[in-house]
Amino acid sequence: MTKPVVIVGGGPAGLIAAESAKLNGAERVIVIDRERHTGGILNQCIHAGFGLGLFKEELTGPEFADRVSKAALKAGVEFLTETTVLNINDQRQITTTSEKGVDTIDAGAIVMCTGCRERPRGVIHIPGERPAGIYTAGLAQKLVNTSGYLIGKKVVILGSGDIGLIMARRMTLQGAKVLAIVEVMKNPGGLQRNIIQCLDDFGIPLYLSHTITNIKGKKRVEQVTIAKLDDKMQPIAGTEFTLDCDTVLLSVGLIPENEVAKTAGIKLNERSNGMIVDENLMTSVDGIFGCGNALHVHDLVDNLAVEAKEAGKNAADYVNGTQFEKSTIDVKFDGGFGYVLPYKVSGTKAVRLQFRVRAPHKNATITCNGFTKRYPHLQPNHMESITVPAENLTSEVCLCLND
Repeated sequence: MTKPVVIVGGGPAGLIAAESAKLNGAERVIVIDRERHTGGILNQCIHAGFGLGLFKEELTGPEFADRVSKAALKAGVEFLTETTVLNINDQRQITTTSEKGVDTIDAGAIVMCTGCRERPRGVIHIPGERPAGIYTAGLAQKLVNTSGYLIGKKVVILGSGDIGLIMARRMTLQGAKVLAIVEVMKNPGGLQRNIIQCLDDFGIPLYLSHTITNIKGKKRVEQVTIAKLDDKMQPIAGTEFTLDCDTVLLSVGLIPENEVAKTAGIKLNERSNGMIVDENLMTSVDGIFGCGNALHVHDLVDNLAVEAKEAGKNAADYVNGTQFEKSTIDVKFDGGFGYVLPYKVSGTKAVRLQFRVRAPHKNATITCNGFTKRYPHLQPNHMESITVPAENLTSEVCLCLND
């Protein structure tokens, strides 16, 4: 028997990659997840809006998670839940721990699907006191949706990412008053549909180019101070105002979770903390692939599904002896982009490059080695892609953004 394909992480990316690996010829596929139930963060996302791309119908997060879990089981994937990966060595040996003790799995290929984590208050250095009532948006979502707690009655949200927007609606529906969403950037961080459905439809004010400059409270949050920001992201004197509240939610960005990847020696992007991968989604360590939010934070689970299927197929091909073309050509980009993936290509086949821009653009053109594509709208909060033909991939690949 050939060595198994091991999927580290049982969220949507891991489950879809696992099914794909099995359907593409992997003899044995194992999913390892530290939680009791697979599905990852989707189990607490009870709102609809998932699955339109993959299943052609609108599902809630738990419904989507249930479908991909059952599909993986039907394909013959094995699950090791309530199991934590401690270490991966350069021979693709995985050390795990569970209630059964410490164990080692000798993997033929590995797909890292470890997801992402929230940025906490300490990272963004909000001044003020340290009372109770300050939550990350994801933690608040878990407490409200899976444990049934009403965590506050008068809420201010810092950051307009999708989780923060969705929690603004959720808290309102639970009977709380969301006083404001405060965003440091000039444009919202979440999808336009969430701006409309979660803020506009409920009359929740959005303060762009603003931030929280102080939090007051003894035992519990009592008040926040908000100020407008200048072009250098500094508070403007005289613009301050206060809101009396008992709860602050932080929706200030997500970071790829790659602590386990570091133990395997996988190279990470210093700016994003995402794994560096080539056009086959293989990391810097031979036989270890990556996909999902551990690479870069996706705005739609359906985009993540495309990537996960490819990673699972490539892992199956690897254990079955496929020799991949070496990806030696660096992908470069100008200052208009936040990031571009993959980081390296072989130049022997067409490549789908995924990217985010730094600022909004209308009627923009992306050029890559003479190949061009026009985009009516580009927004920082929306991931885009361009498929570049092989004949346009030379000894250097560079993306340029032009208005």
